[in-house]
Amino acid sequence: MTGERERRRRVRMLKRRRVVGAASGVVRFLRTEQVGGMILLAATALALIVANSGLASAYHRLVSASFGPESLHLHLSVQQWATDGLLTIFFVVAGLELKRELVIGELREPRQAMLPIIGALGGMIVPAAVCYFVAIGAPGGGEAWAVPVATDIAFALAVLAICARQLPPSLRVFLLSLAIVDDLGAILLIAALFTAHLNLLALIGAVAAIAVYAVFQQMRVTGWWIYLPLGVAAWALLHTSGIHATLAGVAIGLVTRVKHDPGEHESPAELLEHKLQPVSAGICVPLFAFVAAGIPVSADAMSRLFTDRAALGVLIGLVVGKTIGVFGGALVATRLRLASLPGDLDWRDLFAVSVLTGCGFTVSLLIAELAFDAGPQRDRIKMAVLLGSLVAALLSAALLRRRVKARR
Repeated sequence: MTGERERRRRVRMLKRRRVVGAASGVVRFLRTEQVGGMILLAATALALIVANSGLASAYHRLVSASFGPESLHLHLSVQQWATDGLLTIFFVVAGLELKRELVIGELREPRQAMLPIIGALGGMIVPAAVCYFVAIGAPGGGEAWAVPVATDIAFALAVLAICARQLPPSLRVFLLSLAIVDDLGAILLIAALFTAHLNLLALIGAVAAIAVYAVFQQMRVTGWWIYLPLGVAAWALLHTSGIHATLAGVAIGLVTRVKHDPGEHESPAELLEHKLQPVSAGICVPLFAFVAAGIPVSADAMSRLFTDRAALGVLIGLVVGKTIGVFGGALVATRLRLASLPGDLDWRDLFAVSVLTGCGFTVSLLIAELAFDAGPQRDRIKMAVLLGSLVAALLSAALLRRRVKARR
């Protein structure tokens, strides 16, 4: 009898190990950049298919359905939960990556940091200016200029990983650093432009929660049961304050400790990123894309896109403005001796990546959600984001492939 129980125990342990091993394999799979980009693309395609099929009314009922505690000002639609909630996880990961680059990565040396930082500034200013001047005086022109300032980290890195594996790693570091600074600028724009009302008491509470989180990090306090409530409280209070709640994600990422202590296998930042990155890439960002990208597409809608100057400004801003801004910013930085091009890179490599930064995708869709009321024009702006991101991805993929062949 004892032998039978022991045999059953071993069988259960073996099954458990197989399940854990399979789960670990899935998590490792989700951490690869190509996979994250493919899942994002699949979610976007699925949203477009569903929104243009017989399931369109069910899709729109789903994304507009509301739930959550009203007493905490959190009775939100599915679309709002995706925009304000799921993307916060994405921005925690972005904040962690930025903190790592600033403290121990490529951005720790000012001269190294200036190339992606000035490139990112150019990549925000020029597309915004291009969009503004294309759309000036047109309906929605005053709101559209902010849409093309962002770069989708996940999608851009996926394209680079698929098309440019043989190119120097410093190209990926440049793109990652630039995209993080780009998205941080975009989230600050969101906070500045789309705060309709400000609840000062709630804002003070959010800042206090983040400050306590930062102090506990410096005191080497451990335990997820301490940090999770602080993070949720910071997010909820920031949402109540009127400032876009995704800013809490960036703040949490930036105050998390990145340096190892003696005897530590992983720093808190590495541990948190290790846990959240597959959740962000495999669940949060694709679900946001599914909720945000479901717009009606037709020949008439496409023709209207090219006659709507606000949408056209977004499209040109992403494809042309981003390229000129990033490449021009990097060129100016090197000519003024503020930065230097890494020795293993060619200007043609940098141009190909500058085109790739036109993949605005998730963050541009987020700004479009906030800047425009629901309706045909917002759908056209979103269509411009999707089309511009696709064109930028295809053009950069072709350029990157040429650079790979040229280096062989």
